[in-house]
Amino acid sequence: MSNPEFVEVDGKMLSLQQLLDEKKQLEAESAKLRKSYDKLEKEHTKAVLRRRQEQELKPYQAELIRMQQYLEDEVKRMIILLEGRDAAGKGGTIRRMTRYMNEKHYRVVALGKPTDVQKTQWFFQRYVEQFPTGGEVVIFDRSWYNRAMVEPVFNFCSPEQYENFMAGVTGFEKDIVREGTILLKLYFSVSKREQKYRFDRRRHDPLRHWKLSEVDMQAQDKWDEFTKMKYAMLRRTHTLDAPWIIIRSDNKHQARLNAIKTVLNAVPFKKTSGLDMTTDSNIVISGFRELEYMESERIAEGKFIT
Repeated sequence: MSNPEFVEVDGKMLSLQQLLDEKKQLEAESAKLRKSYDKLEKEHTKAVLRRRQEQELKPYQAELIRMQQYLEDEVKRMIILLEGRDAAGKGGTIRRMTRYMNEKHYRVVALGKPTDVQKTQWFFQRYVEQFPTGGEVVIFDRSWYNRAMVEPVFNFCSPEQYENFMAGVTGFEKDIVREGTILLKLYFSVSKREQKYRFDRRRHDPLRHWKLSEVDMQAQDKWDEFTKMKYAMLRRTHTLDAPWIIIRSDNKHQARLNAIKTVLNAVPFKKTSGLDMTTDSNIVISGFRELEYMESERIAEGKFIT
């Protein structure tokens, strides 16, 4: 008579407990495999999305090369300023913008702290020294507008220095444009929630940790102060000669794509037929419209938010 507590499986007698243990083990392995599969599928989906996004940029990156050729042929100068809060996406946009450009005819300028000698000079002097020659594009990864936002927030300049800058910058930019240089001012606007997410990624990702600076660590705490300075900057330096263009940058890809389109639209060369040069009105807005939006926020919420 057979023992009901044992079962024959593939010629082997196994107890019910052994069968239960094997079942649990198989279920655990199956769950592990499912988790690994889901992870691979997610990574594959992200990789496919990134690939599609990079492919979407390529026609416009090619157009940037044609733009460079026009500037060289016409011996025209171009200055592009990229401003915005930390982690707003300026660096990533610059990398996509310049990926295929002719490196002989563009420069990216990211100036550090002024030297003791530079501190004794005219404030704009060290920036002017980096200005383009005919046929060249210079991209400033942060610019003289440090004095309008970062420096006053962190007390890196005196109130008098700030006021002198704000009083003189519009005339300075008017002269740049009057001398024939194309000047494009882009402000990358990231939400507080998205900035926090990007800071958290930098904090925990060893490949991104180097991006996290002391200033970054304080950016969230000083959000309202930065917002007030942003409002003052737009209100006093958005002019007909040198208007601000705001790039909403919570969606990195859309910000990059629309920023590149904005650069291309700023130069009067013949664009490739059939290439859509229209910017997304939800991503690209004028400095004047941003001021109106900020004013409505202040009325509704009692303070600036953006």
